[in-house]
Amino acid sequence: MSKKNYAGIPDKYARIDEAKVVLIPVPYDGTSTWQKGADKGPDAFLNASENMELFDIETRTEVYKKGVYLAPPVTEDSSPEKMVEAVYKTTKNYIKQDKFVTLFGGEHSISIGSIRAFNESFEDLTVVQIDAHADLRPEYEGSKCNHACALHEASKNTNLIQVGIRSMDISELDHMDENQVYFADDLYDDWQDDAIGQMTPNVFITIDLDAFDPSIMPSTGTPEPGGLFWYETLEFLKMMFKKKNVVGFDIVELCPDENEKSSDFLAAKLYYKMLSYKFKYQNYTEEDDE
Repeated sequence: MSKKNYAGIPDKYARIDEAKVVLIPVPYDGTSTWQKGADKGPDAFLNASENMELFDIETRTEVYKKGVYLAPPVTEDSSPEKMVEAVYKTTKNYIKQDKFVTLFGGEHSISIGSIRAFNESFEDLTVVQIDAHADLRPEYEGSKCNHACALHEASKNTNLIQVGIRSMDISELDHMDENQVYFADDLYDDWQDDAIGQMTPNVFITIDLDAFDPSIMPSTGTPEPGGLFWYETLEFLKMMFKKKNVVGFDIVELCPDENEKSSDFLAAKLYYKMLSYKFKYQNYTEEDDE
């Protein structure tokens, strides 16, 4: 990965000592089992980010002025276990510096390390997984750090809420709390309020881009029909940022295609939207709507 500022922002907003946000790229694709290419995701995301307008119409903000430090990428790839440990240590280091820490993968196995770091750093953590796949296998292809195991540890150690799920192995039912799963084919009118009601105050969000319908996000390693759409997803994210303390997030599984750039841009806009919501609503109260 070439060194650049996130979204091409001026240097004064990209310095670690001034930035409130840290962005950690993790170009790892060691365990994916179908289409390879998620290791190219961070570069595609950063390239698309350089072509965004940086004024967010909805929130009327320019969140980049809070400062976004683009950290050196985590490049450990000798084994899934060593990659997870490197992600964990890097994430924990920036959390200790009192930064709002975000990550961009890479495949979903990177989240084992990021969630572990956040779970150690924030009490009573809820993990909200927005994803097509359950990712609850205890082990897959000889490793507990496979992308198919990305949320297994979180299912045991955090309050896990899963949204958009529409593909899983029967064995994963043993590790799933179906009362906290919002399957893609059963998103009833008030599901978002119900999900919010199940969350503890501190929330970490992990988004696998295959949660989105392939009609708007085709460039991912394992696309599944019947996914989420843009505005319904933003509505849910905005509710979380308003009502909970979102302590960090990661976005994974962009598998870029040279002939299809809209997916790269969706990922870039999603990341920027989430930052915009974080800093717009971090001190939000219900009276603000009155």
